[in-house]
Amino acid sequence: MARSPRRHTAGSSAAGASGQSLSSGSGAGRKLGQKVKKGSLKASSRRWLERHLNDPYVQRARLEGFRSRAAFKLLEIDERHPILKGARRIIDLGAAPGGWSQIAARVTGSNDHDARVVAIDCLAMDPIPGVTIIEMDFLDDAAPGLLIDALGGAPDIVLSDMAAPTTGHRRTDHLRTMALTEAAAYFAVDVLRPGGHFLAKTFQGGTERDLLTMLKQNFRSVIHMKPPASRAQSVEMFLLAKEFKGRSAGSS
Repeated sequence: MARSPRRHTAGSSAAGASGQSLSSGSGAGRKLGQKVKKGSLKASSRRWLERHLNDPYVQRARLEGFRSRAAFKLLEIDERHPILKGARRIIDLGAAPGGWSQIAARVTGSNDHDARVVAIDCLAMDPIPGVTIIEMDFLDDAAPGLLIDALGGAPDIVLSDMAAPTTGHRRTDHLRTMALTEAAAYFAVDVLRPGGHFLAKTFQGGTERDLLTMLKQNFRSVIHMKPPASRAQSVEMFLLAKEFKGRSAGSS
């Protein structure tokens, strides 16, 4: 069941806005090679925690003031395929804990007096300066309208880091996450300004043919990629659709 929406626009997050640095300047990171003591944790949980603590991207995120290592995935994708420069409005789907929203606020120059970034997640998020946060399931019928009303105009970019909770069954996980990717893609086509971009997480296993066909009809190029910040053992991929042709392009 979807939660009712909750908007936040102000707050004292470590993230910056209006082009300011996101560096927290807060001391040195942890040493790599840490071990987690045996205790009540299962062996699999202990291995995950050790991998997390020793992940250099986790260390960098902490030092640079990002809420998650996922921020570097977006930055690395943008380095290869620049989509962020010049963006004035951005929608972030499945935003928690907010790493992508932090970057979006910086590149758009968003601030609490002129918020140009809207984020949505069914999980609660701490406030981010310049970001309107809606606590709600994106699949709720009311969500698309609330996002556009909060943004106050057509977005230049729709980001989606949504993924269904994993079951351990690869095919099932792929299908469930692809359903979210498809919902995000159709939303992007409905709301993007001409020339805008759509970036979404998906899982290895093949993007559905109908979705790719729809995106190729509506965007000038469609690319799959796996940025270096994405763990090698992870099955996640990213789908980038660049330069939206406009609503009339895919309607013929």
